[in-house]
Formats: sequence, structure tokens, C-alpha cells
Amino acid sequence: MTALNAPRDKYNAVWIIFFILGLGTLLPWNFFMTATMYFTSRLKDPPMGLTNQTLNQTLKEEDSRSVLEAKFNNVMTLCAMVPLLIFTCLNSFIHQRIPQKLRISGGLVVILIVFLVTAILVKVDMAPLPFFAITMIKIICINSFGAILQGSLFGLAGILPASYTTPIMSGQGLGGAFAAFSMICALASGSALQDSAFGYFITACVVISLAIMSYMALPRMEFFQHYMETNRSRPSADEENKMDLLNKGAAHKLRQPGTTLTEGEAGVSVINIFRKIWVMALSVCLIFTVTIGTFPAVTVEVKSTVANGGTWETYFIPVACFLLFNMMDWAGRSLTAVCMRPGIDSIWLPVLVAARLVFVPLFMLCNVQPRYYLPVFFSHDAWYIIFMIFFSFSNGYLASLCMCFGPKKVPPHEAETAGAIMAFFLSLGLALGASVSFAVRAMI
Repeated sequence: MTALNAPRDKYNAVWIIFFILGLGTLLPWNFFMTATMYFTSRLKDPPMGLTNQTLNQTLKEEDSRSVLEAKFNNVMTLCAMVPLLIFTCLNSFIHQRIPQKLRISGGLVVILIVFLVTAILVKVDMAPLPFFAITMIKIICINSFGAILQGSLFGLAGILPASYTTPIMSGQGLGGAFAAFSMICALASGSALQDSAFGYFITACVVISLAIMSYMALPRMEFFQHYMETNRSRPSADEENKMDLLNKGAAHKLRQPGTTLTEGEAGVSVINIFRKIWVMALSVCLIFTVTIGTFPAVTVEVKSTVANGGTWETYFIPVACFLLFNMMDWAGRSLTAVCMRPGIDSIWLPVLVAARLVFVPLFMLCNVQPRYYLPVFFSHDAWYIIFMIFFSFSNGYLASLCMCFGPKKVPPHEAETAGAIMAFFLSLGLALGASVSFAVRAMI
């Protein structure tokens, strides 16, 4: 069975399912980040009533903060990135031992339960310290199971044609844009902070529930069944051909059809696969190191020079930073559905990835406040917006290219492992970027 006689993806149903699953992987985390104002408002000491607070009022509050409130963002980042990296790494090695269905459906169910609990706790009064501890536990759970979910999805997409990694990346990009748009709508409506937070979490529950139902429908798709059956039937034959070339006369060592990899063989397989995809793996790692190294730690502290205390000052960061980044990132990810240039073996792809390093000094020289060492070279809002457009679009497009190409540089039966390795290096880039962001901000 080959791609030539593969059935059609009727109504693009499989593509749409992968898009929804991609949306379900990052939307939960984006909603947690969007609701930072709600979390910090509940960490004030003594606690303040939330029912008559609005998002606009919260944004204007610059009074002295409690220790928990001041440390919330740093601890949240730590509790998010460390489990994300650890569990993505574990998924690269244990995915052969735990069924794919359990990893994906189980991850979605756990994330759904966490958000249901979060929505319920919005209506429950709680002291700051227990609330802080419970929130961090929830963040650890979301990112731990989210890492397994993301790695498993990229591995699953690696079995299908290269274009089926694109809907995952595009769905993830839309998740960020949707969260940013929700934040702007809340600002414009002036709704109560508690009501807005409850709406955020219920919306996330609905999307995750939709992702679970979509995944349950996936095995029924003829197009998906074809590639899964092809993937199951190939390993033994491909492996035997390779072993025949390397070890003539050692046929007794060949792995028979239907047997599984031993622990030693699995370890060697991961290393050999990495040797084939290391350029794509390191490229996607560098992409997200640069991105998270500046966004949002640096970009969120840029101040408008044209607002003069007007309405634009309130909407500058929500629109020019969060919404613009996520919309252009989504556009970049989605473009790979119709254009995949540079090609899989082109030297220009890693060159363009390395060129993104220029965005670090460019954003550092924007009107970031407060600043102590560097001058402001790009004070006007227009410079910041232009940089953000190219920064976010290149992030989405180049990252999506790397994630599409990685599993295609190996034989079909190694594609799932290659996808899991690529997901690990994506997470490694996120963790490195979070660490680098402290140094970048300190240099300004």
C-alpha cells in the first residue's frame, strides 16, 4: 500500500480533526496566561471582593503587591516549562510502551478535569496561599499531560502525509489568537473580573470536550485507517532490508514480524533517528528559544509613545503584542498548507532560523520601560508593530516547516518517534527561552 492508492480525505475531515486537536493542546495554557489578572487579584493580602472589579480597574492597579502576587508570573513560568520539558522527553522514549490512544485521550480528559475544577474554584472563596498552591499544581498537571498530548499528536501526524502537521501547528496558533481576542473583548465590555474568568475556563472546557469527541471519531476515517495499517505493515520488512545490508549472514538476529522492540533496540533507534533529523530538531529549538526569550518578557513591557494617556494606551499591549503576535503566528503556520519553501534539504531553512536572532536586539532597543543600560533607538509604536509582524510570522512559518519536515526525513515506521523527538526539542526551546528571557530583560 502506498500513497498512490490511498483513499481521499473526504471533506478534509481528518485535517479538520487534527486542527481541533492542535487547538486543544495550546488553548488551555493560553487561557491560563490570559487569566493572569484574575489569579493575581485573588492573591492580594487581604483578599479583595471580585464581583464588582472590572478588568480595566485591575489593569490600573499599581499598588504594593503581596509576595505571592509579585512572584506569581515567575513561579507560573517555572511550573509550566519544567514539566513540559521533562514529560516531552519522557514521551520520546515511552511512547512505544504506552498505547497512543491512552496518551492522547487520557491527556485531554485530565486537562478537561483541571479546567472544570478551575471554573468551580472561581466561585469558591479561598485564602491566598492555598489558592496559590492549588493553581501551581493545576499548571503542572496541564503542562505535564499537555506535553504528552502534544508529542503524541506530532508523532501521530508523522505517520500521515507531511501536510497533516500543518493543521496541528495552525490550531495551536489559533488558540493563542482566540485567547488574546477574548482578553480584548473583556477589556472592552468592562465585565466583572470573576465573570470573565469563569467564562474563560468554561470556554476552554467546551473546546477540550470538542477535541475529545473529534479524536474519538478519528479511527473511523478511512483515510486515517489506511495510513495506520500501512504503518503497522512496514516495520518488519524495512527493518529486515536494513539488517540484510548491514549484517549479511546474520539473519537469525532479524526481528520477526509482530515482535516489539527491546529496550536496547528502542534506545539505539532514538539515537539513530536523531542523527537523521538533528538539523530540523535544533532549528525548531532555536526558533522557540528566540521567541520565548523576548515574548512576552520583553515585548509586554514596551510602552506606547503616541497614546498620550488615551484609550490606545490601554489596548496597546493587548492588541499590538498579544493579538498581533498570535494572528501573524497563525498566518505563518497556516501558510505551510499551500507553500513549503525552502525545501526539506535546503540550506536556507537553518539560515533563516539563525537570522531570527536579530529580533532580540531589535526589541531590546524599542521603548521598553523601565530601562537602565541601553538607549531607545526605535521609540515610535510603528517600529514595534513592524518588528512584531515579521517576528511572529517567521516564528509560525519556520517552526511549522521544521515540524513538518522532521518526520519526513526518516522511513515511515520511524515517523512517530521522529515526531516525538521534534516535540521534545520544541519544548526544550520553550524552556531555554524562558531561562534566557531573564538575562535579556536584565540587560536592558
